[in-house]
Formats: sequence, structure tokens, C-alpha cells
Amino acid sequence: MSGVIAAMRRTLLSCTSLVRDGLVVIGVSAIWTMSPAEAADETIAAKFVDIFSDLNRQELAALTMALAVVGFSVVATILLMLHRIRAARTEAKLRSDLHGLHVEADRFRALLFAEPQVLIAWAAGDTRPEISGDTSLVMSQEPQNHQPQRILAFGTWLPPEPALQIDHAVDALLDAGEGFLLNLTTSSGRAIEAMGRAIGGQAIVRIRELSGLRRELAEMTLRHKELSEETETLRGFAAAAPWPIWTRHSGGGLTFVNAAYVRATEASSGADAIERNLELLDSDARNNLTRALNDNQPFTARVPIVIAGERRIYDVHALNVSGGSAGMAIDASEASALSAALVRMAEAHRRTLDQLSSGVAVFDAQRRLAFYNDSYRRLWDLDRAFLDSNPDDSSVLDRLRAARKLPEQPNFREWKLKLHEAYRAVDPAKDVWYLPDGRALSIVTTPNPEGGVTYLFDDITESLELTRRFDGLIRVQRETLDNLAEAVAVFGSNGRAQLFNPAFAKMWKLSDEAMQQHPHIEMVESWCRPLFDDAITWQTLRGAITGIENRVAVPLKLERKDGSVLDCMTMPLPDGATMLTFQDISDAENVERALRERNEALEAADQMKVDFVHHVSYELRSPLTTIIGFAHLLSDPVTGPLMPKQAEYLDYITSSTGALLAIINNILDLATIDAGAMTLNLGPIDIRKTIDDAAEGIQDRLARDRIALKIDVDPSIGNFTGDERRVVQVLYNLLANAVGFSPQDSSVSLTARRGEHNVTFTVTDHGPGIPPEVKDKVFDWFESHANGSRHRGAGLGLSLVRSFVELHGGKVRVDSVVGKGTTVTCDFPADQTAHRNAAE
Repeated sequence: MSGVIAAMRRTLLSCTSLVRDGLVVIGVSAIWTMSPAEAADETIAAKFVDIFSDLNRQELAALTMALAVVGFSVVATILLMLHRIRAARTEAKLRSDLHGLHVEADRFRALLFAEPQVLIAWAAGDTRPEISGDTSLVMSQEPQNHQPQRILAFGTWLPPEPALQIDHAVDALLDAGEGFLLNLTTSSGRAIEAMGRAIGGQAIVRIRELSGLRRELAEMTLRHKELSEETETLRGFAAAAPWPIWTRHSGGGLTFVNAAYVRATEASSGADAIERNLELLDSDARNNLTRALNDNQPFTARVPIVIAGERRIYDVHALNVSGGSAGMAIDASEASALSAALVRMAEAHRRTLDQLSSGVAVFDAQRRLAFYNDSYRRLWDLDRAFLDSNPDDSSVLDRLRAARKLPEQPNFREWKLKLHEAYRAVDPAKDVWYLPDGRALSIVTTPNPEGGVTYLFDDITESLELTRRFDGLIRVQRETLDNLAEAVAVFGSNGRAQLFNPAFAKMWKLSDEAMQQHPHIEMVESWCRPLFDDAITWQTLRGAITGIENRVAVPLKLERKDGSVLDCMTMPLPDGATMLTFQDISDAENVERALRERNEALEAADQMKVDFVHHVSYELRSPLTTIIGFAHLLSDPVTGPLMPKQAEYLDYITSSTGALLAIINNILDLATIDAGAMTLNLGPIDIRKTIDDAAEGIQDRLARDRIALKIDVDPSIGNFTGDERRVVQVLYNLLANAVGFSPQDSSVSLTARRGEHNVTFTVTDHGPGIPPEVKDKVFDWFESHANGSRHRGAGLGLSLVRSFVELHGGKVRVDSVVGKGTTVTCDFPADQTAHRNAAE
């Protein structure tokens, strides 16, 4: 308590500076200098009151503040002392508990490491573990640089697969807290157990050595796991196998069936088949199987089984196993069918061999006749009974020699021994026998894999004759090629020259000796390049000769450096070869070139004529328009009266300039159409009005020549779409042309008809007609033929007619008979919109 009072004194003394009055300081000091007994005296208190009663208000406030600070300090000091007392007691208790925990931890550590093991602990959020225990359990001790952290490098003390396994397990433990228990074997051969758990926010891995019962238990666990996996694998294979598999206990009841057995017995499930003890085999097969198993013998048989209403052949295998028996049925229907098919095939081959024209004889390993066909019997004219007795090879040869049907041999025994070497040979042998009767036989002796020999005899008498004839034909062909004017060379599919004639060597200046060496096309190309070096053409020739696909004839034209022109043709032959032919066409090419140049000159002259006409027409139109204008001006009464002769001359000028302007306009229209710049002003055309407008322009000619115009138009013909001005121009030209060719006091008819899709105008005259040689030229420019009539003109009217009609999408045709007249027909499409769409 004295310590508390001393602290309070120090606190009050620190606050005395707040009281400015010396009396207060003295009074307070006096109080604290008193003993406790004196302080308790009432007189002291009364004195203290007297002292303070003499203080003023400011001094009283300062004193109150000082007392408050003193009181707070006293309370704080008391609380601090109490807290220190409790802290001392708590510290003593914690020290006692810590000592107990250390004792308990030592006891647990001693218990934990009573056997060799290693503990690896990862605190929460810490990637560096704490490792304790005997690390030499799994790692060799290295006193100088041994580091416990190296135990985490599992690959240094475990084989690769276990190291990867424990590495993945530790990762799963640290990431997701998944525990594990692994039995492993170190690289040194120690059996260890690795267990991982998440405990108290830490990941713990314990590694300890297995020994004694624990090791045996671990080995038994591993063995049990392996056997379980093997059993599951075998059970899964048996269940998924496509063949019925089953097992039975010693009493004969089913204990296991697979899905194939269930399907074969038409059971609803494996349990259903076992419960009902459904049988796969019929009674006879089951009895045979039971007897074999009772005799401790495996059962194997091919038996028929009816499955899903279909009879199939199965190979059934069954044997006794521990505690019962097991069986399996393998579908052999296909093998049985193949076996039957092989038998049928052998019979078919035998029948086929009987139909061969070649004689076939098969001798077995004992050199006895096993098979022969009818051609063999007829070839040697042998008795069938003799051949069916299976004679040996020597007996057959002896009988043939006795009948003088074999080639004459100076030493028959040696010849026969040489022939019989085929029984010991590996490869087939060929020979030709020339028989005494003039026949030639080709014989092939082929050793059989199972022993024996097959003889194949072919009568090649006719073949030899054909060969002689073929050789003669080849000689004739050779002579023919050698005398051809064309150069011919034949190249094989390998690109080498097989055949050539002298004309080829002479044309390309090649030596016969070089060509006799069968050079390749590339070599021939190099020899021919001094005369012709076009790489593209030679590449085409090489492709035609050595190509495999698209073998077609390729025509080529070669212009060589010496000025000659060759016509070349590559012709593929059936045997894969290619024939090249070269023909000198220099003279024909020169004539053709001259004709072509002349034609081009004529076309240029014609084009020049057209251009000249276009130019002159444009140049004439301007002054002609001026003349017409002045002529109209002179004819106007405003300019003054004219004498009759002047008026007559002025009429001549007006009519002549009008005709000339019409000709020039026609030429310009044709030029515009020819340039493709003419456009039509399409609109509805009144057919009757159009005909009247066209007829009005030729009234003066009709009256002058006393020609009647007959118009035949249906009043209800209506309209059609077109350029009215151009249609009037077409009809005017047709009528003018008809009037010009018609004799006086005759008639011209104009007919208009409407069809389903077109409108047809027909103009007919009774003039002299058009000769056949002129008919094809009537639509050409400036083609004008009087044909004995009064017609004179520039020859542009019908050209304009055809151009305007075709511009509308129509057609023009001319029908004429000499001496009877001409009919011109123009067809206009009724709907120009449909025509434009079709044209687009």
C-alpha cells in the first residue's frame, strides 16, 4: 500500500505547477508531510478548509483540476497494479502448462519414433515442409552434405512409376486435402508405406518401413489387388466376348454366363439363365460333354446349335476346373462354310481344268498320276482306264515312247532322268518338244508345294506358224515404212526409239547408226535442236511419248530454222508406244500465207472503203445542208419573185439535194448501226398510221409510173412496241424499192399481219425478180442491180431495212422468182421488253 501512496505523491507533485498561489502549494505539501494519524485529525481538515476558503475562484478551478488529475492517476495506478498481479499469476500458470506440454511432447515423440519413420509436415499456407525422423530409412546417409529436403525428390530414391504415383498423391493432398495410403518399394529394395492425411490445418505425410506381419499384410494386399484386377479383367473379357461362355459347379448347375450365352438361350438376363439353368446344347451333345468331363478329359466337338431360329455350327470346348467346369462355344459357321466352299472351289477348278485346251497332269509326291484333264488324254490319245489306274510318271513316258509320240532321244533314260529332276526343283522349267508327227508342244513343269509335279502341255504348232507369218508381216511393214515420203518414228512407253524410217533420219539429219542404238527422246531432242529449238514444243512431244494418262493424238506445226515448215502428229498406239509422223508442208504453208496476206489486204481495203464513205458522208452533209437551206430561202416569196426558168432550176436543186441528203442520212444510219451506237426510241406504234406515213412518201412515184398500191391490213390489228420513225423508214424503203423495180401500170401490195408473238409486214412487187447469184448480196452496202428495170439507186435501202429490223430483234427474208417478182417479209417482235430481257 505504501507503494501506491508513493505513486500518488509523485503524481500530485507533478501537478503542483498548475497552482500559482504559494499557499496552495504549501498547504498541499503540509498535508502530505503529515503522518496518516495526523491526516485523519479533523482539525487538519478544518485547517485545510480554512486555507481553501481564502482562495479566489480561479485558484479554486485550478485546484479542482489538479485534484481530478490526481484522482485519475490514483485509479489508473490501482488498476495497473491489479493487472500486473493477474498477469504474474497467468504467467506462472502458463509456465507450468508449457513445462507439462514439453514433457508430453517428448513422451509422444519418443512413442512416435519408437520405430524408424519419417514425418513430413506442411503448415497451412507454407510451401516449405518440416521434415523429422530418420531419413536414412529411404536415403543413403551423406554426412557432409546431407539435406533432409532431398527426400521430397522422390525420383532419387524411388523407381520412376512409384515416384510419379506418390508425387501426384502429395499434390492432391496439398491442393485438395485428399488422403492416401501407398505401399511402395524403394530403389534399394525396401518395402515402405506412405500415408498422407490433412490434420489440424496441416498436411502430414508419414513414411515408414514395412516389416514382419505388416509387410506380409501389405504384400498380401497388393497380391489381392492384382488378383482382383486380373479377375475383373477376365470377367469383363468373358462378359464382353462374342462367344457363349459359362461355368458350372460340381453339381452341374450354372454359376456364370456371359451376354452371348444369354442371347443364345434367349434369356432375359444372366441371372434368369442361371436361375432357370438354361442349356445351350442339345441332349446328345450334353451327354457327350458330361461323359468326357467325368473321365477328366477336355471336350472338343463341332456341333449344330439353333440360335434365334437359325441353325449354326459351333466349336464347343469344355474342361474341368477347380470346383466345377467351364465351357465356351465359338461360332464356326463361317469356317464350315469356307471349308465347304473350298471343296466346291476345288471341284470347280477341276471342272475348269477339264475345259482347258491345255493338257494338265498332276503327279503326287510318289510320282503317281493324281489328276488329268480331258485335253491331256486327247493330246496323247491315252486310254482312260490306264490313266484312271493312277500310273506312275515313268510308265506314262514309256507308253508314249512306245507309241512314238515323244521326241526322238539318243539316250532316253538320261533324258527321262533329267525330266524327273523337276520333283526336286524349286522353280518351274519350260521346254519345247518337237514330236515325230510334226507338232510342237510347249511343256511347263511346276513343282507342287506338297510334293509332286504339275505338267502343262500346250500345242504351239499354230502359234509358231503365226509367229512366222507375223515376222513376214513385220518385214513388209518395215519395207513400207522405209519407202514412205513421210518421216515416221515409233517411241516405246519408256521413251526410247523402237522404229524409224530413212525419211525421219534424213529430215532431221540423223545417222542410222545412232538411231539403231534406240536412243531416248531426250537424246533425239538434243540432236534435233540445231534445226528446231522450241522448248515448249519439245516438252509437248516428250509428254505425249512418256505420258501415262490422257493419251490422245496431238497435232503440231513446227517452223524450223532452215525455213521449212513441218506438220507433226503424235499418235498413241495400243501397246503403249507412240508414233511420230512429220510431213514437210513448206510449199502449202507458203501458198496459205500468200492467200492469207491477200485476204487481209482485201479486208483492209474494204474497211478503208467503209471508213472513206463514213468520212465523206459526214463531210458532205454540212455543205449540203447549207445548199438546201439557201434553196428553200430562194423559193420563199419573201426573197422576191423568180422567173419560171429559175423556179424550175430551183425545183431540180431541191429534189436533187433532198435525194442526196436522204442517201447521206442512210449512210450515217448504217455507220451508226455498224458502230453499235444506234439506240431505239421505243414506244407504242399504230400499225395503220405507220403504213399510211410510209405510203405517203412514195405517192409521187406511184402517180408518175401509174403503179397501184394495195394495202391489206386488218382494221383491228392494233399497236406494237418499237421505234415508230425507224419502222416508217423500213416500210418506206421497202415500198420505194418495190416501186423502183415494178413496171409501169403494175401494182405493189403491202400486207400487215399480227401473230402470237410478232407483227409481220410483207411487200410484194411484180418486177423482174432477183437472180440467185445476186440474192445473197441484196442486203450489202452499195449493191444495186437494175436487172432490166428502171430502178437506179445507191443500194442502201435494203441494208437499212435489215439493220433496223434486226435492231428491233426481228428477221428479214427475201423470196424472189426471176420474171415474176419479189416478196420481202419483215418480222417484228410484238413485245420489245421480252426481247430485251432475252438479249440480256
